[in-house]
Amino acid sequence: MSVGKKRFNLEEIKIPHTYVIIFSMIIIAAIMTYLIPAGEYARIKNSLGITVVDPSSFHYVEQNPTGIMGVFSAVPEGLKSTATLVFFLFIIGGVFQIINCTGTINILVNKLSRTFAGKEEFIIPVFLFTFSLGGALMGMSNEVLAFVPIGIMLARKSGFDAAVGTAMVTMGALAGFSAGTMNPFNVGVAQEIAELPLYSGIGLRIVLHLTFLVIGSIYLMRYAKRVKADPSKSIVADLEKEEKAISIANSEALGTEGGTRHILVLLTFVAGLGYILYGVFRYEWGVMEMQPIFMAIGIIGGLLGGLSPNKIASEFLVGAKTLAFGALVIGFAHGILVVMQHGMILDTIVHSLSLVLQALPSSLTALGMFVVHIILNFFIPSGSGQAAATMPLFIPLADVMGISRQVTVLAFQLGDGISNGINPTSSNMNSFLGLAKITYPQWIKFAGPLILMWELTGAVFIVIAGMMNYGPF
Repeated sequence: MSVGKKRFNLEEIKIPHTYVIIFSMIIIAAIMTYLIPAGEYARIKNSLGITVVDPSSFHYVEQNPTGIMGVFSAVPEGLKSTATLVFFLFIIGGVFQIINCTGTINILVNKLSRTFAGKEEFIIPVFLFTFSLGGALMGMSNEVLAFVPIGIMLARKSGFDAAVGTAMVTMGALAGFSAGTMNPFNVGVAQEIAELPLYSGIGLRIVLHLTFLVIGSIYLMRYAKRVKADPSKSIVADLEKEEKAISIANSEALGTEGGTRHILVLLTFVAGLGYILYGVFRYEWGVMEMQPIFMAIGIIGGLLGGLSPNKIASEFLVGAKTLAFGALVIGFAHGILVVMQHGMILDTIVHSLSLVLQALPSSLTALGMFVVHIILNFFIPSGSGQAAATMPLFIPLADVMGISRQVTVLAFQLGDGISNGINPTSSNMNSFLGLAKITYPQWIKFAGPLILMWELTGAVFIVIAGMMNYGPF
């Protein structure tokens, strides 16, 4: 009697829950605090008033490993450290639900859908380009979160899925941010530390920006066409099935034609966002300053849209509740950094990687810097923070190795920027995945190939920059 062998099926592999993945990383980080010696650099203010590390000050300190209680307290501390962003996500969810309840967003999406009727895939490059300008010129990242729900609704209306809708907003901003055409938060800070003219070398960055957009557009348009032809090919097929009935019901209930109320709500929304962008550009507003503006948009927009105060309050809670998963993920992910900061191993990691770079031949040093920044982005996901930690170390090394400082800045901005699209410790990435209800494993499967193509493109540009002696101007 023969017994048939059971075939291995990749689809049957059960991927761990997002919280399980992140908590596992917290445990790994805690183990690292026992294995990696604790150390630190002294921080000083340079001539421009920027706090940076003193490259000659690294020293080892007494080991401070994370114990069991440290592991379990990492999440509460992570939530405390990111409370502003967590509440911001709740507010965006609540405000969007209020505006959506007025029917205004549905009408706007329908009008955009009719505009692109028969050529829906071209919505993707238009959105990518638009939001890339925000990333390239103002370093926008968290600021684009409010547009993710609109992108998702428009993508679904066009026959695509939530992954496409999320990407054509967030990947657009990421492309511009990474290319850093005039990004004050990575290129601006790094060039100041490197004593280069502000925004010098812009020509190559413009070409890089356009290259990222072309690659991103082709990748997303091909995926979108595949999903439209066969919805089962969607990476978030189960999510789309759950959301389809709700979307149809909402569309029928909210109508498709706008009136005076809808125009007033839309003007409130646009005016609020315009004021936020002005504040970000003029006064360098952060998430905290944006929150009251969004609250005002929700309340004023809801009243102009005909909602009662009680309805506004109840809809706000509905919207906030749907984002609980994503909001809490931010705190969980930050717990990884909390463990490493308490264990005082971050500076040791930076110091060790700088020693590796010194051992590389000069022809590979710039690419080595690029790879080092990709690695460090996991530990230091802040662009300006990473520049302050690494540029004082890498600029003298570049001078010794005969590498232009402009190439060094390019290696930094690309290593810091591109990987933010899949970096599990990135608060911004966790925020937009929470809004979209997309799990981290699903996003890796969807966006991972695009990020890899951008990373390879960045490496090519670094090599070209080195060959052309990419200088200050």
